[in-house]
Order: sequence, then structure tokens, then C-alpha cells
Amino acid sequence: MSFLDSLRTAFKGGSEARVPLARSFTSPWSVAFETSVTRLPFEYRRVIKEAFLENPVAQRAVRIAAEGVGSAPLAASNQEVQQLVGTTSAGQSLLETLAAHLLLHGNGYVQVMRGGDGRPVELFALRPERVQVIMDKEGWPAAYQYKVGDHTLTLRVEDEDGWPGVIHLKAFHPADDHYGAGCLSAAEQAVLIHNAASAWNRALLENAARPSGALVYSPGEAATLTPEQFERLKAELEAAFSGSANAGRPMLLEGGLKWQSLSLSPADMDFAELKAAAARDIALAFGVPPMLLGLPGDNTYANYREANRALWRLTLLPLAGKILGGLQQGLRPWFPDVTLAVDLDRVPALAEDREKLWSQVAGADFLTDGEKRALLGLPPVEESKP
Repeated sequence: MSFLDSLRTAFKGGSEARVPLARSFTSPWSVAFETSVTRLPFEYRRVIKEAFLENPVAQRAVRIAAEGVGSAPLAASNQEVQQLVGTTSAGQSLLETLAAHLLLHGNGYVQVMRGGDGRPVELFALRPERVQVIMDKEGWPAAYQYKVGDHTLTLRVEDEDGWPGVIHLKAFHPADDHYGAGCLSAAEQAVLIHNAASAWNRALLENAARPSGALVYSPGEAATLTPEQFERLKAELEAAFSGSANAGRPMLLEGGLKWQSLSLSPADMDFAELKAAAARDIALAFGVPPMLLGLPGDNTYANYREANRALWRLTLLPLAGKILGGLQQGLRPWFPDVTLAVDLDRVPALAEDREKLWSQVAGADFLTDGEKRALLGLPPVEESKP
């Protein structure tokens, strides 16, 4: 059954009843004697518009991390599981979508679709801003409400037979028991500063890409323009000399008028450095080296190769490990011995590191062949008997 079919079925028959799950002990964040829906995280949709849809730095940082995780080569002990994780569902790549959700929202929800035999046939990533956690009387997650417009679908954590229905992945949040904290919440202020600086630059370009000046009227002692003269002069300037289309156009002034250019002080020009600093803060929040985003003035890494290696070591591998570990645990009822991990030997950015490791292990004469294979993460090989 597809995800859309599940929605249609729920809308025809109404939402399922909230069935609390039995637990052997009381949750430390217990909500006494009532089922409740936890609060939602920050205003996700507004921040998404300001950051991912309107800010080039934030969008590129998220794409680098999410697409890197989505394209990482996998090593799975079960071919069926590898196919489930690697298959595109409803036009979305599962790993790439979950990585983007964790970075932006801090939560990832995977609905496990099952076939007629009860085994998983599809994994679908739900939009996290549409999901609310429903707690049982002890404060544990009992179900998830998925809201699409005016319709609500209730997806229980486990069905009547104890099979998982939703796999919840979340980033660490020190002040919330049920929702994770996304990188976007930390980068929100830097995004607003960067957007404001871009808007200021655009306004400057629309005003001939230079600081404005002042018209000085000095025909004699204590002389001023009449209201009619002032309004006529203002209208002529706006019509003939304002905007980028009139940049560089010569100005003919009448007697008593002279143009005095105004320049920005060094303190006023700090907006350029402020914009660059905000861009670096955005890259820092998403764990992407600024050098990979083409940001000027960043010399943290000696070269592009070193920055790319740091991206994999510090951001992509931990993020991929969190996602694959959560999927592995969620699919364990059907595949008890399954293992999911990134195949480090097939990551081009880590080829140099792996080459050094292989050379060191190969030169260790005090290790047996079995111990060398174990250090390299390779499965043991049975030695043939003579």
C-alpha cells in the first residue's frame, strides 16, 4: 500500500484511536493521567522560506551535506535492506531527504510501508513540519499525527502485532524530550543578517550603485528655495537621475545649485564584512567548511582537498551514521542481523586516508591475516585445509 493509499484509507474511516503502549517503567518526563500532543519546534515554514528558498549560502550548505549523504556508497549485510534504503520513493531519495530534514528541522520521520506478507516494501520520508508526537499517559511517544491540510492521519509507533510503523530520527536537543534541534534554528540570525545585507546591496545598485549626494543651494545671503521650486527640483531628479538606468548621466544644474557627493565612512562600510561573517556563521552551523562554499577570507584549511576530507570526517559520516543506525534499528524486527554503514573504501575523498591505513596494516608483521582483515573491517575468510 502506498503512502497516498494510506492517507485515503484513513480519511475514509477516520483517524485511528490513540492506543497507549505498555511500558515496564514510568518515563522521567511523565505527563500524568492524560494523552497529549507535544508542542511543535520553531516556526519552520517561515524560516525555510528565508533560509533555504531565499539564501544562497544556506541552501548550498544544506545541498552539499544532504547530497553527500545521499550519494555515499553503502555496505549492507542484506541485499533486500540495501534495496529498500537505496530505492527512490515518490521521487525522493530516502537518505538525501532524511539528511536535509535533520539539518533543517532536526527530525526525520520514516513511514514503513508493508506488503501483503507483512514485510517492508517501501520506506517513505514524511515532511517533519506536518508531524506531531502523541504521548501516552506516561509521556512516551505512542503515535504520530500527520496533518495534510484539514486531514489528519494517525500513525502508531507499533501496530497490534508489535511491528514498527514509523521510524523517528532526531538530532540532539538538550531541552526537548521528543523533538530534535535542527541546524537551521542556530543559523536563523545569521541568515537574517545575510539577507538584510543582500537587500541593502540591491537597494544600492538601484540607486546607481554609489552613495547618494546632496544639492546645495547658495545664491546669496539667507536665500532658500520656495516650496514650488523645491518640489519641481525633487520631481526632476527622481525622474531623470535616480535608478541604475540613469547611472553616469550628466546633471545640468541652474544657478546657485551645486552637487555635493557624500561618501560612506569606513564604519559605514562594515556591512560587507558583516555579510561575509554571517555567511561563515551559516556554513559553520551546517558543518560545511566555508572554503567549499567559495567564501572569501577563509584560510582554515590548506587546500580544497583537505576541506573536503574534513567535511566527510566531521559532518557527512556522523550524519550518515545517525540515519543508517536509526534505519537499522527500525528494520531489525524483520532483519535481526542487518548492518548498515558507509563503505569507507569507496569514498573518493577518503582514499588517501584509507591508503595510509592499508599500508600500515599490511606492514604489521606481528598481526595475522585474520587480525588484519578485522582491523580493516573486512569479513573473515575461512582458511582452506591442506
